[in-house]
Amino acid sequence: MKRKERHHLKENELAHSIAAARGAIEARKGQLTGVLLVLLVIAAVAGGIIVWRQEDNVRAQRLLADAMVTFNARVIPATAAPDQPGEVPAAATFGATGSYATEAAKLNAALPKLKAAADAYPDTDAGVTARYHYASSLAALGKRPEAIQAFDEVVLRAGNNSLYGRMARLGKADTQVRAGQLEAAIATWKELSSSTDAELPKDAILMELGKAYQASGNQEEARKAFTQIVDEHPTSPYLAEARAELGS
Repeated sequence: MKRKERHHLKENELAHSIAAARGAIEARKGQLTGVLLVLLVIAAVAGGIIVWRQEDNVRAQRLLADAMVTFNARVIPATAAPDQPGEVPAAATFGATGSYATEAAKLNAALPKLKAAADAYPDTDAGVTARYHYASSLAALGKRPEAIQAFDEVVLRAGNNSLYGRMARLGKADTQVRAGQLEAAIATWKELSSSTDAELPKDAILMELGKAYQASGNQEEARKAFTQIVDEHPTSPYLAEARAELGS
């Protein structure tokens, strides 16, 4: 076959392919239009969700910032009496702006703001941060059952292996000890000590576990915890304390 004829055949094949493709597109034009519309709707919804989440994050950050202003305010105790006539107590010189006479007064003022930030946007980073500080404030004020519940909520929202998840689990165990819930505290410390999370301070956890066992009267298990520090954490800052407990 001559070159010219082969070239002509190829042109005809190409033209036929283009015509076939055009016909297929025309036949499915309505279907393709529908698919395109669906894709456009999906893209619009996805974009809206992204924008909505960004706006939520901004609002959550604002609520958290407002709460943290109170949470981090200075505590300036009021003096019992002025040293010199005409002097005013130290706290009064600052008025009510940015200072509180006691730590309890400050935390009580911060609690509703922290809770509002945590409840308004519970699954944002700012919401989790607010809930952790809310839980720690409750614990510091002696409201231990509420604090334990709030620490659990932090773990639920943040996850066990997140920064605030770890801090909340440690805070929960400490609060359980202070509430006299020794068996519950021991269970929490044991769970933490057996965790594979390398970011947890295992030596500190074992130290607290040993003390909780001591407080419950279980000296044998306490010795096991202190011995584990000596055997497995030879560079621990708790080594000397653990050895002292074993020696006594």
